[in-house]
Amino acid sequence: MRKGFTLVELSIVLIIIGLIIGGVMKGKDLINSAEQKKIYNTWIKGWEIAVNSYQDKTGAMLGDGLNINGGTAAAENGVPDDIDLSTTTAVQVRLRAVGLDVPVGNIVATDGGSYNIKGKYATGTAIAYLYNLASATDGGSKPRLYITTVPTDVAIAFDRLTDGALNSATGAFRQYPDNTSATGAWPDAKITTTVNVSLEL
Repeated sequence: MRKGFTLVELSIVLIIIGLIIGGVMKGKDLINSAEQKKIYNTWIKGWEIAVNSYQDKTGAMLGDGLNINGGTAAAENGVPDDIDLSTTTAVQVRLRAVGLDVPVGNIVATDGGSYNIKGKYATGTAIAYLYNLASATDGGSKPRLYITTVPTDVAIAFDRLTDGALNSATGAFRQYPDNTSATGAWPDAKITTTVNVSLEL
């Protein structure tokens, strides 16, 4: 009659438990990565595509000129009028008027203008703006989608998805202001939990 387990049996059980825990942790990383890609493709890329498609259809910049393209300035000047996409409805109305879809956010009251984004160290309510942003690294200003309060680890993933390489100061997707890092390194996501970013349109 045997009492208890041998060391071999106990070690096999511990190995199996370790494999299960490792699989769960890897699965969680895969789920987070899939969620980040979904946000990027449906919301961030959605706004980029909406702005570019609007320009292709109308020959005008979305958010430029009062009552013309959903902007706030009296006259068109070829650049966005610094529009908060979470509080305006004019931009969304213009998109729908020309047969384009409004990108979908996960905060219903903002009609696509904001998204609650969960990162590893923070959850940010990201708000999108159409801005004509100045660049410290490129010089001059360009129409950009400016997004506030993005969890840093998620912003890093978005940079890789957009530019194929990580650099917070150059490329189409970058931290804003784009001279925050002299080396182009993204901040430590555990210390700087959220950042503001921009995407060239």
